[in-house]
Amino acid sequence: MKFEFYRSDLDKVPKLSVDGTVPNSIHFSHWEGNETPVEVKADTSTEIVLNVVASSEMKRLTQGIELVTNNHFDTDGVLSVWSMLAGEQALALRDKLIAAAEAGDFCEFRSDDGVRASIVIQGADQAGTENDAGSPLASYLAGESVTDEAREYELVLPEVEKVLTKTNDYEHLWRAAWIQIARARESFERGESSIEEFDEPSLSLITLAPNIFGAGGLNPARHSAPFTVISKYSRGRLFLIATPLESRWTYRIDYPYYSWAETVVRPRIERHDFTSLISELDRLESNKEGHWQIDRNEMTSAVKFLGPDERLAGSTLTPERVAETVRRELSYLERAAAVV
Repeated sequence: MKFEFYRSDLDKVPKLSVDGTVPNSIHFSHWEGNETPVEVKADTSTEIVLNVVASSEMKRLTQGIELVTNNHFDTDGVLSVWSMLAGEQALALRDKLIAAAEAGDFCEFRSDDGVRASIVIQGADQAGTENDAGSPLASYLAGESVTDEAREYELVLPEVEKVLTKTNDYEHLWRAAWIQIARARESFERGESSIEEFDEPSLSLITLAPNIFGAGGLNPARHSAPFTVISKYSRGRLFLIATPLESRWTYRIDYPYYSWAETVVRPRIERHDFTSLISELDRLESNKEGHWQIDRNEMTSAVKFLGPDERLAGSTLTPERVAETVRRELSYLERAAAVV
């Protein structure tokens, strides 16, 4: 088999579309709207491809097509492509491949090396966000910044097995991002950051300690929440993330990171219309310089409290008050959906 990064002039050519979905192709993908054969469906595209490779029906599933393509560069995409090209060789690395794919696409924490391998390939940016810096590994190998996705594949694919089996050899590429993740994990394990789970309706109230965003760390008004660690400890179908900012709190409400994809094992997450919730939170809010707002700028973001600069701002509401308001609205929305 051979790989070519997707371009429009491939539309007339039969091909295997792994991870992304493109015209005139057989899909092995978890993207919404995919036509992946039911018998090989899984939560990540990498696991789907591994199911194909392991199947005694691989020739039927692939229809003998030798051209593999994808239309974007990220960890799950790279590992899907590599697994299809490697064939049975990939099966020996199944657990490592899936752990890295889950870290890249779902911000999940199956293993330390899975997270580190994804950082090496994709960078520390969250899934679905623009990574202007490109792949750390591709740039390192090229000796210059590389942001062309086809070129990133060309550079990274030959290195995949080594990244997975000798991850420590790439410490210079994952160390800085790992320090931030380790700081967040330690904060939860020491009880400085906390999670309160509500089952009916399913909501995780995540309270992040200031030291996660302290000197040399992130700033809650300018940086994303540490979703890789949040996903490790939270089990709700909606995350309410509260972070102290001076004498107030920043807030963002997010769906679990896997919710953007079509999943088989992980539960499907219903997206809600939070218009009424926004109105109620704004009514309760004393900081009239900020505003509660529906936010879809990230693949899983739902609501944020934003300042005039459209960055996270300090709300006067306590986490308990916001959680109570969110739960009440969620309960109403779920009851209404059940009636329909």
